[in-house]
Amino acid sequence: MIFPIVAYGAQVLRKIAVDIEPGYPGLSQLIEDMWETMYASNGVGLAAPQINKDIRLFVMDSAQIFENIEEEDKGKYPDEPGIKKVFINAHLLELGGEEWPYNEGCLSIPKIREDILRPEKVVLAYMDENFVSHTETFNGLTARIIQHEYDHIEGKLFIDYLKPLKKKLLKGKLSDISKGKVKVDYKMVFLK
Repeated sequence: MIFPIVAYGAQVLRKIAVDIEPGYPGLSQLIEDMWETMYASNGVGLAAPQINKDIRLFVMDSAQIFENIEEEDKGKYPDEPGIKKVFINAHLLELGGEEWPYNEGCLSIPKIREDILRPEKVVLAYMDENFVSHTETFNGLTARIIQHEYDHIEGKLFIDYLKPLKKKLLKGKLSDISKGKVKVDYKMVFLK
């Protein structure tokens, strides 16, 4: 099932999500539906708050970026060929390396893309879809996507990293998104 993506302005996008237990009802189906929703929306990551669930769950697939990368950019990123993973109850342990800019967007904030500075490395403690614990270091584009999705389960959005003037300039567009005045080629829901 493809879920509608929750648009900017919804309270669920600003809540700190809660950990879940192994017996969480319908988890396998939820994960499957999140993959389907992410791909149907042309996303590379999707967090549970974006489908109106305040739980610490996100999925990401950086491998699809590398499938479509320009020839001159091949070999440029340390995380090639990327990964496809489920993250449950993720908790950030460490950020490291140089901060670098990359043009980010978000399914919940359509039609807005901005260069965002993020550290090149992230260390995360999380559980996979079988509730097996992992502590892993990620870098490159994979680390960036993880940080973006992790922010979602912490109630943060990529626009929070923008300078005040830039945010002010986007105020009208953000207001339009929250009111449903935006055209996208995927299902969205506009909540308060």
